[in-house]
Amino acid sequence: MIRVIIADDEPLALLNMEKKLKEFDSVEVVKAFSTIKDLLDEAPTLDYHVAFLDVEMPGMDGLQIAQILKEWKKNVCIVFVTAYRDYAVQAFEINSLDYLLKPISKSRLEMTINRIHELFQLEIALPTRVQQNECSLSIQCLGGFTVLHNKNIVHWRTVKTKELFAFLLSNLNSHVPRDTIIEALWAETEYKKARVQLHTTVSYLRTTLSALGYYNVLQYVNGCYILQLDNFQSDVLELEHLLKHKEEFGELDVERAEAFIQNSHGEYMATLDYSWIHSKSNFIHNQITLLLNYLVEHYKTTNNAEKRERTLLVMLDYNPYSDKIIQELLQLYIEEDNRANAVKVYKDFKKTLFTDLDILPNQETIELYATIAQE
Repeated sequence: MIRVIIADDEPLALLNMEKKLKEFDSVEVVKAFSTIKDLLDEAPTLDYHVAFLDVEMPGMDGLQIAQILKEWKKNVCIVFVTAYRDYAVQAFEINSLDYLLKPISKSRLEMTINRIHELFQLEIALPTRVQQNECSLSIQCLGGFTVLHNKNIVHWRTVKTKELFAFLLSNLNSHVPRDTIIEALWAETEYKKARVQLHTTVSYLRTTLSALGYYNVLQYVNGCYILQLDNFQSDVLELEHLLKHKEEFGELDVERAEAFIQNSHGEYMATLDYSWIHSKSNFIHNQITLLLNYLVEHYKTTNNAEKRERTLLVMLDYNPYSDKIIQELLQLYIEEDNRANAVKVYKDFKKTLFTDLDILPNQETIELYATIAQE
């Protein structure tokens, strides 16, 4: 049984909505309110699943009331009722279930009731809320973008739903202005259409995340969206943890760092052609390079030439035009009296620079190589 409350300051409209809802056997009208005061006084004491709210009420509009009800009862479904279509976009920002235009036909109301039933069935069938320390979600961002739930690939309702999740994940726990998202994902779309598409996509994303057991993790606050996702595994989170540990404790967790480098291949979301990725990709690239530098310094201190060489070669893959890395490799080969590898790595580097950039190694690299070539 769906338990609902109704709020409308127009007595006839309130009576009409109550009458229509009672025609559905699966719906119980718990209370109908004609004033905001009565609603706010009694709602905290009532057991209900859905609130049908008139958008325009004296003293406080339905959009504000919805925010209050959601603070009291986080999983409440909101259905807005109004004579004005212009409120539709604002309604979806509040994560309403539906938006009904007066006069409301029974067939249109039936669509809303069916949608509520579908949502209730989904919540019964799907996993319970993810508990603390339970990491059922695994996200790979390096070399591509793959999201797994209990080791199964997550499928997205639309291509834009996937992109929106990737974008918000890249700005995790940050308040991102709505228009910033529109500019990033719908730059070529007329603004009003872009807003509607954003809100539809947000709705799809919320449904997908709820289906995975992550409820109310995407919020809209003061004109901004914020994704607050906990209890998940990610290669980027692991990278952040390793660097934070080094910064706070002054030492590197070498074993975990080695495992991270071994299991991570490629740039941030490398397979996705999103224009907004580049700045985040550059940041992650620099973070990986920093971690590799820490490993090289550790191997230098512990005189582990084999792992030092291997890590420098990985660094060179990430930074193929770096004279500094080539110089470190050449210096290592000099220390190890490995002229053959020194010659090969230098010639390969020189060829890459000339082919890709039409330049030569810098003077310091040339002079260092000359000491090897003269032998």
